[in-house]
Amino acid sequence: MKGLQVLIIDDEPLMRLSMVDALEGVGCEVAAAATGTEGIHALKKRTFDMVITDLRLPGADGLAVLKACKERDPNTEVILITAHGSVDTAVGAIKFGAFDYITKPFQMDELLLIVERVGKMFELRRDTVRLDAALEEGCSFGGIIGRDKRMRAVLDQIKLIAAADSTVLIMGESGTGKELAANAIHLHSARKDHAFIKVSCAALSEDRLESELFGHEKGAFPGAMRQRRSRFELANKGTVFLDEIAEVSARLQNKLLGLLQVRRFTRVGGLDQVEVDVRLICATRKDLQAEVSAGRFNEEFFSRLQAAQIIMPALRERPGDIIMIAQAVSQDRCAQLGKHLHGFAPAAKELLDRYSFSGNVRELETMVAQAVERAQDGEAIEPWDLCGHRRCPYLGGPIRETCGFCREGLTGTAQQAETDQSRR
Repeated sequence: MKGLQVLIIDDEPLMRLSMVDALEGVGCEVAAAATGTEGIHALKKRTFDMVITDLRLPGADGLAVLKACKERDPNTEVILITAHGSVDTAVGAIKFGAFDYITKPFQMDELLLIVERVGKMFELRRDTVRLDAALEEGCSFGGIIGRDKRMRAVLDQIKLIAAADSTVLIMGESGTGKELAANAIHLHSARKDHAFIKVSCAALSEDRLESELFGHEKGAFPGAMRQRRSRFELANKGTVFLDEIAEVSARLQNKLLGLLQVRRFTRVGGLDQVEVDVRLICATRKDLQAEVSAGRFNEEFFSRLQAAQIIMPALRERPGDIIMIAQAVSQDRCAQLGKHLHGFAPAAKELLDRYSFSGNVRELETMVAQAVERAQDGEAIEPWDLCGHRRCPYLGGPIRETCGFCREGLTGTAQQAETDQSRR
């Protein structure tokens, strides 16, 4: 709530002064007016984040103030103060843009809770503006987001490689976005209007992988009831992405090397050579140079793949991007679910910043998507939404009964408190 610009309009001096003191006490910058007409005049002079106004006022009433607020700046949020007999009018005013209402008599803490909700909403708006500005500055390409200097260098590299037509090798840990990088290269290349076909090399046996990559003729082996066209044929003029290329056998590495050399291959069980024009993009989480040294990967094939090489950094190597990515995922998931959340609570941001994310961006995306589903509509994402544990330390659960996320992300103070609790 710190720095929130607030205008209070109330004709009762004691009530007006009490609200001014309470809001200034939580860091708001407050102006006050005694009548609706005086309040509307103040609105014409400057912009406020929030207006708290009595519904019944001398001169212009609260509804007139609401109308003037929305005409001056639709983003100004209005809270109406009403007596029990005017609740229906206040509820109706929400349809015309009022944020909320509070009925007399009320405790100041009740009002501060509503003000806190407005503050969270403004924080979310600011986060959204910062995210949009970051994306416009070139921190996004092909669905990959990154403000960190290492990631921006990778994005620039992807843009350059996309414009070329060379074979590409993408290396990095699981979940760092290797497939996204491959897709971005294809979509921004001259081959974008043709097929982009992905093959997961680690998911298939050697024989099945050979059949997928190179096709087979009818009768090539038991069960081959008809001819099967290869993935390279299906992707002709386009791009083939081979994920986990280090898992390919030495025999198939040799066949792929031959394809890169002459742009031709023979289907399993066939004699005729098939010509194709494809761009090959390969990815691996393993160190291929080490695999070559260990005799597990063909050195010449490796040299061919190195025509253009990209190394996707781990998320822990670019911690400044964590909140940025989390906000983007949250916004996308909220749009899918039709939910309205006020960003991430400070404790949730702190946990995200402290967590190591061994599963990298994929783990972060999954965690945030699930947190959006758990979070209360109209509220911020809290630590227990992220971890999904009812006995989250932030809810009083002992640390030994929580997930690794909370255990790793707890602040030193919270950790000590939990340790003390467990000792008792």
